[in-house]
Amino acid sequence: MLTRRTAVLSTAAAAAVSLTATGTARAAQAQAQPVRFRLPAPTGPYPVGTVALRLVDASRHDPWLPHLPYRELMIGVRYPARTVVGHPAAPQMLPGEAAGFAELNSLGGVPAGRVDWAATRTHAYEGAPVLMRGGPHPVILYSPGAGDPRTMNTTLCDDLASRGFVVVTLDHTYDAGAVEFPGGRVEKSVLPAEFAKVADDPAGLTALLRKTLAVRVADTRFLLDALPGALPPALRAAADLRRTGMFGHSAGGFTALQAMHEDARIRAGIDIDGVLAYVQEGNIPGEFSDVAASGLDRPFLLVGKDHDDLRSELAWAALWRRSTGWHRGFSFCGAEHASFTDAEAIVPQLARPLGLSRATVTALVGTLPPALAVPAQRSYVAAFFTRFLRSRGDGGLLDSPSPRYPYVHFFPAECGT
Repeated sequence: MLTRRTAVLSTAAAAAVSLTATGTARAAQAQAQPVRFRLPAPTGPYPVGTVALRLVDASRHDPWLPHLPYRELMIGVRYPARTVVGHPAAPQMLPGEAAGFAELNSLGGVPAGRVDWAATRTHAYEGAPVLMRGGPHPVILYSPGAGDPRTMNTTLCDDLASRGFVVVTLDHTYDAGAVEFPGGRVEKSVLPAEFAKVADDPAGLTALLRKTLAVRVADTRFLLDALPGALPPALRAAADLRRTGMFGHSAGGFTALQAMHEDARIRAGIDIDGVLAYVQEGNIPGEFSDVAASGLDRPFLLVGKDHDDLRSELAWAALWRRSTGWHRGFSFCGAEHASFTDAEAIVPQLARPLGLSRATVTALVGTLPPALAVPAQRSYVAAFFTRFLRSRGDGGLLDSPSPRYPYVHFFPAECGT
């Protein structure tokens, strides 16, 4: 990923490369044919449909390219479908997005040019008819990590849709590595160049982090404004926007809780491994976000990788102390930052054909196997939104440690205790 925890350029790629000289050499000897991979199938009772939509915010100039008199975004909508027969499976990435992802080479240590990123088909089907039975369905917004496409958490988003949620994924244009618009036009990220400008300027870095998050929150609030009119009629009838939640990974997790702080339309939120301060790592003192400084009065969940807890995450601890709404926090022992994206399922599949070393795989997705990590992530995220958007029980999964998931530690417990 382009970022580590907030909207900063990651050093993970360089670290992974330094760890994997042997694996890279093995990969160079492997076959030249591009490697393909599959994404895990959803586990809910419904098939999944999808549609992509272009949105234009004419009320503001684009903050990254101010000469543009509007802000242009792409969203994807995942939803429970009545049937998917006769509809094509949607790609995870369109060709322009796949090329941009490979160019950015955001999975450090993986030879991106050796992977056919455009070949992957998801378990969502384009234009499938919406399931009206049991609706209208709660709505969940998803914001990706900085530099990532909105499709880099298809594993979680498709699963939520298969459980009866309408999931809206948001590309933050010029932040995401590459965004492909109708007609094939591709807009690439400006963040690498922007962060290069402030590499040796701490004040400039803080200002850029503030801008990045402010743009993302403005995108989110515009999305909330636009959805009632932007959704196709059947989806509009099937989506209950009065019950809207949001989650995100890394900078997207920061975005979710900051947007929730600023906009009461977001009833519940999840921050997955995102720092809530304008610093590069959660244990570095620095300027807290408004949400961390003020707290939340609605339900939220904090999800961290191995050894992330209220001791290591200063802004998380501040948010925890100052919040009056329901809140919980978990550490996934053995997980790494990218474990909470599609990389969890992808990287182990690429290891053998690309000759990736164990050190490379571990640096990216940790030691918790996908067969354990993916079901647990899906279960906890779905349980949270089921409780707070549907007002239904979740079997107590959010209330105490589960013997099904002994590697998920509730705060204030720590991994290794």
